[in-house]
Amino acid sequence: MALGILGEKAGMITWFDAEGRHIAATVLYAEPSVVTQIKSVETDGYNAIQVGYGSIKEKNVTKPLKGHFHKAGLPAKRTLREFRVEKPEEFKVGQELGVTLFQEGELVHVSGISKGKGFAGVMKRHDFLGGPDSHGMSKWHRRPGAIGSVRATGRTFKGWRMAGHMGHERVTVKNLKVLKVYPDKNVIVVQGAVPGPRRGLVEIRKATQ
Repeated sequence: MALGILGEKAGMITWFDAEGRHIAATVLYAEPSVVTQIKSVETDGYNAIQVGYGSIKEKNVTKPLKGHFHKAGLPAKRTLREFRVEKPEEFKVGQELGVTLFQEGELVHVSGISKGKGFAGVMKRHDFLGGPDSHGMSKWHRRPGAIGSVRATGRTFKGWRMAGHMGHERVTVKNLKVLKVYPDKNVIVVQGAVPGPRRGLVEIRKATQ
């Protein structure tokens, strides 16, 4: 995992490039993320930095996290995430990481929790064709069809695509181009769509091979 920051999805816009072509783009608001802990191979078994994002009242934080923030000498943060880094000694607790971490034209990976769709059938969830609408077919228009074999195993294998909870999963969209960075507004504009609803939390990381 590469170095990155936390932010929020502000919404989508139409972006016009230098040649006048319109591009679907997403606006991400990312106030500076604060380094709350440094992890190294000697102390934790791996190299990483922990960053905090968003303010929260201390009374709404658990006692272990209160001690964690007090040890770092920082105010409480709503969300904590880790990013693997090769040289953790280059960072220090309390350091702020903002949108200036990225440059226009470079590629980033954006991760977030997709919109929840609730309980969905196989046609919506897995793009099944469904049954025919005529030829004597009754009450089978949106059903999945056969899911097992009576003659062979007599059971249904795990992992079979069926109806169930759709969405609300961690999704990563890779190699999105950074169109514009506004350091004074803590805003970054990326080409394409990113997962999640408006104001949903997202992770913005430098693209890796």
